[in-house]
Amino acid sequence: MPTAGQGRILFWEGASMWVLSAGPGLGEEGYRGTFHSHHAVQISIALDGWFRLETADHWVDAAVAAVAPDVRHAIRANGTVAYLYVEPESRAGRAVIGRVFGSQRLAQVDRDLLGDLPQQLTAEFRDPATTHSRLIDIGRALVSRVAGAMEADTPDARVSKVIAWAASNLATPVRLADAAAVAGLSPDRLRHVFVRHTGLPFRTYVLWLRLLKATEAFARGESLTHAAHAAGFADSAHLSRTFRRTFGIAAAELRIN
Repeated sequence: MPTAGQGRILFWEGASMWVLSAGPGLGEEGYRGTFHSHHAVQISIALDGWFRLETADHWVDAAVAAVAPDVRHAIRANGTVAYLYVEPESRAGRAVIGRVFGSQRLAQVDRDLLGDLPQQLTAEFRDPATTHSRLIDIGRALVSRVAGAMEADTPDARVSKVIAWAASNLATPVRLADAAAVAGLSPDRLRHVFVRHTGLPFRTYVLWLRLLKATEAFARGESLTHAAHAAGFADSAHLSRTFRRTFGIAAAELRIN
């Protein structure tokens, strides 16, 4: 399978950053992903080259642009692009949503907000001696710049507790009834509260958590089979289908350092 993107994927609490250069042989048209959606705020930053973000009825060509969580979109890109994925339930995620989108689901972000951080990220990414921790520091700073003062509503403590519990139990079946006991609610009440605060059914959210865990293992160099089993997927084929449906690209098309 040809390489669509090569680079690094880095995770920290509540966010991740994918810095990817277009694979060799793609030509001037670059890479075009399929339409997909994921449960994260996506902030895309052109480090060199270009990208275009598209929804069914709108598109943005910009140096920096953001997509709201659970919005179906596609991306075309050439050169090197940084993709920041921020959990919408996190403090930073809620602040970005409140500051960037308004009534829009796909929005251009003022490049000046980021200062010289994109240049720093480009230089560090190109340096083979750069550590993951250095790149993560820049990723955190980028999210902070977009989030601003991070004024956001307080999340529901019961939902936060359930998400933390589910994330720590992904190697086993994660059932709504068990989650309800953790939250001190009935299953029906938790189902309602969870959708109201996350926008997703509990089962769909757990699949998102599984995908994040598997992607983190894949980024560390684990095989797709090992990553799938560690995150509770039935097999690597199930993980691969979910990865493409969520990120618009096959995991096997990525070369991660």
